[in-house]
Amino acid sequence: MDIIKDFFENAFSSRIRVVIVAMIAFAAILISRLFYLQILNGSEYQDNYNLKLEKTESIAATRGNIYDRNGNLLAYNELVYAVTIQDTGTYSSTTERSQSLNTEIAEIISKLESNGDTIDNDFGIYIDSSGSFQFLSSGSALQRFRADIFGKNSVDDLEYNEKLGIDEATATADQIVEYLEGEKVYNISDEYSKKLRYEIMVVRYNMGQNSYQKYISTVIASDVSDESVAFIKENINELTGVDVEQKSLRRYVDSEYFAHIIGYTGQISTSEYKELSATDSTVETTDIVGKSGIEKYMNDYLSGTKGFETLYVDSVGNTIAEGDYQAAVSGNDVYLSIDMDLQKAAYILLEQEIAGILYSKIQNIKEYSTTSSSDVVVPIYDVYYSLIKNGIIDINAFSDSNASQTEKDVLSAYEVKEKEVLATLKSQLKASNETVYNQLPEEYQAYSTYIVTTLKSLGIFDASAIDTTSDVQTSWTSEEMAVNKYLIYAIEQNWIDITKYESEAKYADTDELYSDLVDYIIDYLSTDTSFQKLVYKYLLLDDNISGSQLCLILYEQGVLSKEDDEDYTKLAGGQITAYEFMLSKIKSLEITPGQLALDPCSGSTVLIDVKTGEVLAMVTYPGYDNNKLANSVDADYYSYLTNSAANPLYNYATQQRTAPGSTFKIVSSTAGLAENVITTTSEIVDLGQYTKVSNNPKCWIYPSNHGSINVSEAIRDSCNYFFYEVGWRLAGGDGAYDDATGIDKITEYASLYGLDETTGIEIEENSPHIATEYPVMAAIGQSDNNYTTIGLARYAAAIASEGTVYNLTLLDSVRDADGNVIESYSPSVRNQIDVLNASEWDAIHYGMRMVCESLSSFNGFSVEVAGKTGTAQQVASRPNHALFIGFAPYSDPEISIATRIAYGYTSHNAAEVSKDILAYYFGVSATEDLLSGEASTVSNSENEFTD
Repeated sequence: MDIIKDFFENAFSSRIRVVIVAMIAFAAILISRLFYLQILNGSEYQDNYNLKLEKTESIAATRGNIYDRNGNLLAYNELVYAVTIQDTGTYSSTTERSQSLNTEIAEIISKLESNGDTIDNDFGIYIDSSGSFQFLSSGSALQRFRADIFGKNSVDDLEYNEKLGIDEATATADQIVEYLEGEKVYNISDEYSKKLRYEIMVVRYNMGQNSYQKYISTVIASDVSDESVAFIKENINELTGVDVEQKSLRRYVDSEYFAHIIGYTGQISTSEYKELSATDSTVETTDIVGKSGIEKYMNDYLSGTKGFETLYVDSVGNTIAEGDYQAAVSGNDVYLSIDMDLQKAAYILLEQEIAGILYSKIQNIKEYSTTSSSDVVVPIYDVYYSLIKNGIIDINAFSDSNASQTEKDVLSAYEVKEKEVLATLKSQLKASNETVYNQLPEEYQAYSTYIVTTLKSLGIFDASAIDTTSDVQTSWTSEEMAVNKYLIYAIEQNWIDITKYESEAKYADTDELYSDLVDYIIDYLSTDTSFQKLVYKYLLLDDNISGSQLCLILYEQGVLSKEDDEDYTKLAGGQITAYEFMLSKIKSLEITPGQLALDPCSGSTVLIDVKTGEVLAMVTYPGYDNNKLANSVDADYYSYLTNSAANPLYNYATQQRTAPGSTFKIVSSTAGLAENVITTTSEIVDLGQYTKVSNNPKCWIYPSNHGSINVSEAIRDSCNYFFYEVGWRLAGGDGAYDDATGIDKITEYASLYGLDETTGIEIEENSPHIATEYPVMAAIGQSDNNYTTIGLARYAAAIASEGTVYNLTLLDSVRDADGNVIESYSPSVRNQIDVLNASEWDAIHYGMRMVCESLSSFNGFSVEVAGKTGTAQQVASRPNHALFIGFAPYSDPEISIATRIAYGYTSHNAAEVSKDILAYYFGVSATEDLLSGEASTVSNSENEFTD
């Protein structure tokens, strides 16, 4: 005890005493503070900790509506429920992350699909009806997609990827899918079906696109059912980062008629995001923007201003409190100059006329060949084949488990034929084969051409490397060489890139390289849909399958409905032939020219208010359903559009350029009168054949002639000889003729009519092209004159108004949500043609009035119309283009029109439909009679080059 007592006495009397006391005091304070924080106020501080997880979310603005000039709704928004996901989980490794996300996404997709819902899918690869992966786009868009996949800033950065063993610039759809689904990227289990793996990959890819922006939800599926909403809500605590949100979808009214004007919206692309985000910090990778048409041009007005809200969330992303909030400002509404009813009527009338022309040209024959555009007909077998070629019938569906017996029979016949064709081709491609191209049957000539063309399109055969002067190339183009010899030579000359078809680098001689190429070709053809369609063509021509079978398949695949259709019963029972059946369906427009994509299958018409320059209608046929491209792209539908020979995505009114034919003779009349090489009363004697130029062109009436006529009569008769002479005189005439002088004069006066530049409309428009050679031929609308329909409509309006040329617009106004006008639009006067006096304008107008008086189409028409027909030949093996420009009423012009039917045979067809459109506009015929829903009755006249 004494020892212990001495120790404490010494300790407290030493310097350590102070230290011990201090340590005890600090420990007491620390313990009491921990008790206060953890026990007494632990709950409060836990809440404060959770509130530290703050996130700010943007609120999308409601996109403005689009209306026609009369306030009829054309584009609007619909609020729907969308299933979304954010990656808010915590993981110990990337493998665990992939497994967790993939499992959750697979569960959600499976539930959605069981409820009849589908995922949103704008991915650049889709699964076609045969179960194969296909690219959604081509060209530069495809290369941009590949660059995005491989994380390249530019398509120029695409290169051979040694780790993956593929060339990024030519990576196939299968290679890209394999790469993304593999362990190095999304690590998607093989236990899932091919379709489900693909869908998981699409969702993961979309999440990846948003990964560098915090708190951005990725939409899995939009416009989901109530059952799907209930499933998500009921399981919200178990589904990490998954929620149901309201989303606005873009909808279009009467889409087929307006798609080329309005365009459509879609999720912002990588390139668009990089461009827009550089100047606007509010731009996000999930933004919806205008992709084409007015939606694109007026995007800034339509899109509105985003709002935002601050949320406080717990560690797993559940919202536990709300902070600052700023509402979004809706976009403004856009009003067009277009009249909805007139636009729809003009479209329907144009389709009826095109269908009537096609109907009148179909003959019950297998094949037909011609070297003259004046006697082109359409064999019924071309109609049958177009059902397959143009994708109306889905040949991949023939192998489905639920395929009909007819489909199975057709497939069985095809499989026998394909086996025979591939075996023959393999024999034909042997190095020892000596059969030259022109000695092959026509069928195998077609296959041989397809093989070479396909190798070029795949980049295996470098077309730019071909030496066009070589004897071998000359022999090939003259059809005097065997295809195998040509391909062997191409390998020897390094025209063929062996790395594109050799699976691994190796040293080999030409024979081995060629043998590998043949194997590649046969393998490729065996799965190539386009080649399969070509085989079907000859399967039809050989009568191994029948037109009746294909017509029945139209019902079995849902293209036509059996319900209340007597034609189905008659066809199935053999009471009508397939020929009679197809004529009936074309007549009733149940099968349309746009679907068949046979000549003619396209056209355009534009109507302009002569007094104001407003565009009242701008129709392109065929149209398309932009609802299927907005929001989330319908891959199958987009594939159909891009592969259709009718090219529905092409705006024929603003982009198609053809020779104007005799519609150009008004320019030549103006030039001749203004330059005083003719007067309103001077006459030129038509001798039938014009011999002052070396090609000795003929008047269309040759060997007859029009005699001695003045300018008004020459317009009426569309006398080529008269205008040859005008072109000659403009070029200096007898003793002073100079091509360049003549072209300069024609250019000068065509430019006065605005034919030297685009019209000013807000959507994509191709530039016109005034002739650059041969003024004598240019004066009748030939040479290399090329103009759009919208350009010709402005030209017609300028003629009608005695020289007022407008800069056109498709817009009327922009208005806010309360209807207040924010900005107004109207056509502006580009120039006034002041080179003609009143009597000269009268002479031109009178000539155009006589044109319509001489056309049977306008017989008995109560409105006086003035116009000019035009027929333009493009190739001898196809019908001529049909054109008409005009205005009405003749005495006080109110409306001008320009119509073009591509490969429409004769200008009388364009005049006929133009008359019907004017009849609707002026209300002189009953609407139900005009818009009958049936193909128009068209006379089966020859395709004469009469103007």
